[in-house]
Amino acid sequence: MKLRIRFDKHGKIRFTSHRDVARIWERTLRRASLPVAYSEGFSPRPKLSFGLALSTGHESEVEYLDIELDPERTDVSMDLDSLATELSTHLPVGMTVTAVAFIDRQTPSLQEAVTSCTWQIDVVDVDAETVAGAVARALAAENLVVTRERKGKQVTDDLRPLVLRLDVEGPIEADDTGTVAGVRLLAELGTQPRAVRVAELLAALDPPLTERRVVRLHQWITNDDTAERSDPLSAALSPAPAGAT
Repeated sequence: MKLRIRFDKHGKIRFTSHRDVARIWERTLRRASLPVAYSEGFSPRPKLSFGLALSTGHESEVEYLDIELDPERTDVSMDLDSLATELSTHLPVGMTVTAVAFIDRQTPSLQEAVTSCTWQIDVVDVDAETVAGAVARALAAENLVVTRERKGKQVTDDLRPLVLRLDVEGPIEADDTGTVAGVRLLAELGTQPRAVRVAELLAALDPPLTERRVVRLHQWITNDDTAERSDPLSAALSPAPAGAT
């Protein structure tokens, strides 16, 4: 039996790396006394599986974590709403559990299942007209080529097939909270066979743009048969049958 957890990540905690977030969750699950299953061997590890890594410095409304539970110690009638609240109390400021659900053990991993992500991207040091021009040129282009380093080698990739949506939402005005004037974009970027990073997209535009604040708003799983999209919780949601393992 598995639990799928959705949580957010805002504020200063956005500067915590993906690896450190994993350590935070291991500590949180111990404090909450959740009956997590462990690997075998000389150095047992909790059986946790995270979704797509979030770049350090980016915020998110929708991070996901799968936890395999020990069937001999798991109460299938546990109150998941209360569990979400309890887990949140053990997390650092800026991380909050927003949903918890049982999922089947055979559910595909988040890494395999998620097909795209929606991003809110605030860019600075540029006006809305320039951004609109860069977006129009990108959407009209046949290719958006970037060079990536992979296993010590420079590899050229075309991002254009994975830019599923790119819109200018409008200008952002400076205010007394520290928000810098800029322009807000909304983008949906594919994740298969390899996720497009926001920084790669901005670097591929003409002219290149500089990010100020980036928030992951949605992660999507596309049904191959119907082409319909759903979030990872809805796609995998299944009630926990009595005595499920």
